[in-house]
Amino acid sequence: MWVGRLIRYDGGMKYRALGRTGWSVSDVSFGAWAIGGAWGDVSDDESLAALNKAVDEGINFLDTADVYGQGRSERLIAQLKASRKNEIIVATKAGRKLPKQTVEGYSKENLTGWIEENLRNLKVDALDLLQLHCPPTDAYYHPELFGMLDDFVTEGKIKFYGVSVERVEEALKAIEYPNVQSVQIIFNCFRQRPAELFFDQAKKKHVGILARVPLASGLLTGKFKKDTEFAKDDHRNFNRKGEAFDMGETFSGVDYDVALEAVEEIRGLVPEGVSMSQFALRWILMFDSVTCAIPGGKRPEQVADNARASDLPEISAEAMKKVKAIYDREIRPLVHDRW
Repeated sequence: MWVGRLIRYDGGMKYRALGRTGWSVSDVSFGAWAIGGAWGDVSDDESLAALNKAVDEGINFLDTADVYGQGRSERLIAQLKASRKNEIIVATKAGRKLPKQTVEGYSKENLTGWIEENLRNLKVDALDLLQLHCPPTDAYYHPELFGMLDDFVTEGKIKFYGVSVERVEEALKAIEYPNVQSVQIIFNCFRQRPAELFFDQAKKKHVGILARVPLASGLLTGKFKKDTEFAKDDHRNFNRKGEAFDMGETFSGVDYDVALEAVEEIRGLVPEGVSMSQFALRWILMFDSVTCAIPGGKRPEQVADNARASDLPEISAEAMKKVKAIYDREIRPLVHDRW
């Protein structure tokens, strides 16, 4: 059934409209970065088990990128789709293969090559949703780039397009282009700035919002400690200060020790019988401008735990205020004006 304008119920999973695409997507979806690479070891068999569990839980929207394991996650998703009859919507991304991010790098030739590789990896004739993968800020001030994306839609290579951004400024500029259907942006208990201005503007223009890094690289699962060690090939080891890519991608840009203290404060707000991960995801879904959160999951049990957040009761107004107070006191000075 439909409730209000945005939400449909289907068993335990709820669904929300994705922009103006006509699609309804699970409000807890699946981010495929972890099954591609840069999150420590993961086997393809376990990744496929996690993907199948996602579908079993009612998840119908998967987010990936060509650089996640250099096509590994896209190819795994193609295997999944070949084995399931469920409707599965796949969003992928392109642009991070550039050795250096420049506007000139987003040429028609490069875009064509990236899209053709996306198509081959996913084994489809047209991409459901192509997203520019965190291009430089200046790219959003070049309408010809978005005109090229319109051409790819006309040619039938992509059905819809959106962007993945680092900064609120980029998100606000992106939605000035009429055919941008979605914006993927970091939003969680530790990155609250998008809710201040961007959410209302996106809602007015019926643009979908994909909340990425929803668990702050695992911090908001409540499972990490000061002495937790991460594998050498895990970005939570090698990118804490932005050595490899934008610092905001790792732990949402928050100092690890400060974040651990804030996590312990939030833990005191979590109702009995609810996991920290579920609480953090349900917090995101309290914002009706958000289409979905896209947590990753390397194991089926992680995926199942995340999916259950969709059917949790609303978080109380008092608890929401307390999360905001923790953010304002501990986290805001570190991240709010940077992204």
